[in-house]
Amino acid sequence: MNSKEFSNPAELKDTRISDSFWRGIQETVRTEMLPYQWAALNDRIPGAAKSWCMRNYRVAGEMIRSGKERHYAGDYGFYREPEGVEQPDEFYGWVFQDSDFSKWVEAVAYSLTLHPDEKLEQTADEAIDIVCAAQREDGYLDTYYILGGMDGALTNMRDHHEMYCLGHLIEGAVAYHQATGKDQLLRAACRYADWAAERLGRGEGQKRGYPGHEIAEMALVRLYQETGEKKYLDFAKYFVDERGQSPNYFDLEAEARGAKKTDLSYNQAHIPVREQSEAVGHAVRAMYLYAGMADVARLTGDESLLDACGRLWKSVVREKLYITGGVGGTHVGEAFSDPYDLPNDAAYSETCAAIGLAFFARRMLQIHPKAEIADVMEMALYNTVIAGMAMDGKSFFYVNPLESVPEHVKKDRRLDHVKTVRQKWFGCACCPPNIARTTLSLGAYAWTVSEDTIYTHLYAGGEIKAKMNGKDIRLEIQSGFPWDGNVKVTVRAEEPVSGTLAFRLPGWCENSRIEAGNVSREERDGYLYLSGEWTDGQEIRLSFPMKVRTVRANPNVRADQGKVAVRRGPLTYCAEEADNGKGLHLWRLTGEKTEETEMEIAGRKVVGLKMSAMKTVVPEDAPLYSETEPEEEAGTLTMIPYYAWDNRGEGEMSVFVRV
Repeated sequence: MNSKEFSNPAELKDTRISDSFWRGIQETVRTEMLPYQWAALNDRIPGAAKSWCMRNYRVAGEMIRSGKERHYAGDYGFYREPEGVEQPDEFYGWVFQDSDFSKWVEAVAYSLTLHPDEKLEQTADEAIDIVCAAQREDGYLDTYYILGGMDGALTNMRDHHEMYCLGHLIEGAVAYHQATGKDQLLRAACRYADWAAERLGRGEGQKRGYPGHEIAEMALVRLYQETGEKKYLDFAKYFVDERGQSPNYFDLEAEARGAKKTDLSYNQAHIPVREQSEAVGHAVRAMYLYAGMADVARLTGDESLLDACGRLWKSVVREKLYITGGVGGTHVGEAFSDPYDLPNDAAYSETCAAIGLAFFARRMLQIHPKAEIADVMEMALYNTVIAGMAMDGKSFFYVNPLESVPEHVKKDRRLDHVKTVRQKWFGCACCPPNIARTTLSLGAYAWTVSEDTIYTHLYAGGEIKAKMNGKDIRLEIQSGFPWDGNVKVTVRAEEPVSGTLAFRLPGWCENSRIEAGNVSREERDGYLYLSGEWTDGQEIRLSFPMKVRTVRANPNVRADQGKVAVRRGPLTYCAEEADNGKGLHLWRLTGEKTEETEMEIAGRKVVGLKMSAMKTVVPEDAPLYSETEPEEEAGTLTMIPYYAWDNRGEGEMSVFVRV
């Protein structure tokens, strides 16, 4: 691999999102979601599940100041809450509760980068003071064991998320340092990473452990890029290389503490990563691992690791991807199921897993820009990721089904994981802050930059500033996405700049049109490369007609035979009870006529679809079984963007419709 050909995400400070769609989402996150999440982390949301997050940090800080140590008495389990009266020096919440702060502060950092806010920055600084006060003198910073007993640290890496919490701490610390220049949290993250690196590895006296829940891999790469300290890249590479080696560390660890062995595929630790070819196990963990693998492959030139990333990418997108950009077909282990097992009503499709898919896609695009990869990233971001948040930013989906019948969900224990309305918060609250940090950093997904090329992967309106062959250039983008496929790019440069502008040609568009003037053109892997000398005021006009399309699933997807999904541009659509009444399963699309119509949902404009359809007539005395063909009546089925469902009250929803 030639590292000079790789691109890097656009620096967030050099991007601006201004279109009404994504800017509206970012403003909701900034003004509503971040304050709401801070209140949730401090247990101030009436009726919502307790977080315990900041409370644990405060209690741990008090323990550090007092010099008190506690002997490890054994696992609390994954989750602990008070039995009766809350004890003042005990840990409560999920074992990974610390990470909720880290994701919140990362999102705050992105918000401050895009929109300076003294009050928000002061709140974050005060929160960082609380967190750093909980760090032990040796660098360790995980309240589960600080409060529970340090002699238990690194004894259950399979389950207890210390390296997961480290990974999120690094992500938040780097982002905050880049946004504000303040390094208190970054220094704390480095100290914790150093503590872990001293104890984990192949050296004498070290444990050959690695994270049970991945994210430290890509976080350590980011720490290396921020600090220039190669030891962090080496540590990330060690985690990738050691995973799944024999004898398996998780098995040895379980034996040592007298615990049961588990299915190692759940943690993607069943075989070494370079031998893996099928996406298996916990979907979020898998996505984070694959993203870290791609980072390490890119920075170390490891072809075998990149080959594994390519195989795993194909496994996901060819066999295990929902039409909404969601991944993870079963609630059992929050995991990937077998190839083509993609149930609609029982889909798990965790919001975090779709976010992880975007992480993986962006890193693959940095190595080799392919439109088919960016198409998937776009699908995840425009559909499942933003469906995880209500339009007001104050309630959330953890699970994202493609079909929902509230009466069935509430009575069928097999659907206990599905919610028919978004929740105020979750005790296990990984998804809401993940949405915040992803949507606020959209510029890093929309554009990547190499020495001589700016790549446009997503058509968000706004601007990007970069250097092209050492000279400053700025692109102003006017975009009607996701409602309108017309895009205008205006070049701004004080002096002529030579280089290449690469634009993705969306796979969902059959007739792209690009007007670019006197520059050379080359189409490669679904990107149009425009090369030449760029001067101030030059314009590029791109047109991507958004035809309404009906899409069929692979015949091996049993749940969707005889049905289609409806897509328009980057959006997947669904039918909802609010427009069509109950009994969505009774409708059948005829394909005769589709009318686009402007609708308003939760105060925001969307493009809805009115589609010719037939509805089965069900007589009141209809028998359970009959040889008689049921009667149908003509009608119109209204469909809305999937991300917008459940913003008008509880009701039925379905993505796939009979034909």
